[in-house]
Amino acid sequence: MTGTKVQIPRIAIIATALAIGALAAGAGGYWLGASRDAPAASEDGRRVLYWYDPMVPDQHFEQPGRSPFMDMELVPRYADEGPAEAGVRIDPDVVQNLGVRLAVVESAPVSRTVTAAGVIAFNDRAVAIVQARAAGFVERSYGRAVGDVVAAGAPIVDIRVPEWTAAQAEYLALRGGGGDLAAAARRRLEMLGMPASLIERVERNGAPRPVMTVTAPVAGAITALDIRNGMTIVQGAPLATINGISPVWLAVSLAQADASIARPGGRVTARVPAYPGESFAGRIESILPAADAATRTIQARIALPNPQRRLRPGMTAEVDLAEGDARPALLVPAEAVIRTGRRTVVIVALEGGRFAPIEVEIARRSGDRIEVRRGLSEGQRVVASGQFLIDSEASLTGALASLEASSAPQAAADGHQASGRVTAINSVNITIAHGPVPSLQWPGMTMAFVLENAALGRGIAVGDTVQFRFRQDGSRYVVSEIRKTETPR
Repeated sequence: MTGTKVQIPRIAIIATALAIGALAAGAGGYWLGASRDAPAASEDGRRVLYWYDPMVPDQHFEQPGRSPFMDMELVPRYADEGPAEAGVRIDPDVVQNLGVRLAVVESAPVSRTVTAAGVIAFNDRAVAIVQARAAGFVERSYGRAVGDVVAAGAPIVDIRVPEWTAAQAEYLALRGGGGDLAAAARRRLEMLGMPASLIERVERNGAPRPVMTVTAPVAGAITALDIRNGMTIVQGAPLATINGISPVWLAVSLAQADASIARPGGRVTARVPAYPGESFAGRIESILPAADAATRTIQARIALPNPQRRLRPGMTAEVDLAEGDARPALLVPAEAVIRTGRRTVVIVALEGGRFAPIEVEIARRSGDRIEVRRGLSEGQRVVASGQFLIDSEASLTGALASLEASSAPQAAADGHQASGRVTAINSVNITIAHGPVPSLQWPGMTMAFVLENAALGRGIAVGDTVQFRFRQDGSRYVVSEIRKTETPR
C-alpha cells in the first residue's frame, strides 16, 4: 500500500492530548506538594523554623503574615539561630524616651535594718523618792514646783523637828566630858534621823540646830511635790519625787516579725523631729518580756544620753536598728522589684536591647536596697525605674502572665509532660505543635523547645508524633526526654 496515507482517527488525537494534559497536571501537583512539604526558606536561602510576634514570642506560626495580637509583621526564626530568647526587644531610642534607668546587681555586706517609731520617756531606773526622816513641820519650801529641774544636792525643803532640840543639847553637855556617855549621845542623834552634816554643824557651832534641810539626792526633774509652808509632816511621809534626765528612755514598738533584730546591748541611731539633721546614738537596754495585748508589738527600751537636756520626755523619735552580723549579699534597688501577687520579679536588661522578666527570691531590706537570694547574678543589669512604662510599651504583661502560669500548684517537680507533632527539628531546637499541658495550665500551641542534648533528636523527623518531658531553665524550655509514638490512623 505504498503511497497511501495512514488515516489517524480524530478520537485518538483527542485522547493523546488529554493524556499529556493529565501528565502535566500530575507533575504540577507533585511539584506543588513537594514545595509545601519542603522547609520554608528566606531569600538568602536560610531555613525558617517558624514565624513569631516579637511582642508575644511564645506563640509560633507556620506561615508569614501579620500578627493577630499586635497587628504587626511576623518575624522569622531561622534554624541556624540560637535558642529563642524570652522577653521583648525595644528600640534604644524608645528606651531613652521612656526615661528607663538601669542599675547593676552588686554584692556587698548587708545587715538587716528596721526603722521604728518611739516616744521618749523618763528613765525609771533613775528615780529618787525624798521622804521625811522625822516628824515636824515645814519651815521653808524654796519655791519649788513640779517640773523644776534641780541639781544633785539642791535644797528642797527645810523641816523643823522640835524633839531634836533636847537630844542635841544633851549631846553637847556630855561631849565635853568625853567617854562612853558622849559617844552614846552622838549615836542617839544618828538614830533619830539626823544627817551627818547636821550633827557636824551642831558640833562646830556648839548650839542646838533643830532645822533640817532636805536636799535632792540626784539631778533631775521634780515629778511629784507634796510640801507647803507651815504644813505638818509625819515621819516617813513622801515629800518629792525626782526623775533623772540623763540618760532618758526611748520606748520603741516593734512588729513581731522585727522583734528578733533587737538585742540588749545593741547600738542604735535615733532621730528627733525637733532637731532635723541631727542623730543621737543610744543602746538597747532591755526588751520587755510580753507583747502589747492590743497591738501585738514588742517594746524595746533604748537608753539615750542627754547631758544637755535637749531630749525631753514626750517627744517622738525614729530609730534605726540593725543586726550585728553583716554578710555578703546580692543587692538591687528596692524600686526595681515588682510584686505580682504570687511571684516577685525584676525586669532584666539583656543584650541587643532586649528586656525580660526574671523571677527572684528576695530577703531582707537594707536602706533603699533589697537582698536577692535567687534569680540574679552579680553584674546583671536590672530596670530600676520605668518598668511599668516598658510594660506598656512592649506588652510585657503577656510575659509576666506566662511567668505566673508556670507557678501552677500541680506543676511536677521533675518537669512537665506533653505530646504533639514535630514541625521542625535540628541539632539544637525542636518545634512541636503540642496539646494542652495541665501542669502549667497551658492550652495547645506550637512552640520551640531546646534539646538537652543532640542525641535526643536522633531518629525523629518532621511529622512524627511524640511524647516528651520538658522543664523550664530560666527563659528556655528544655526537652529532657522524647520518644516517638504510633501515629493514630
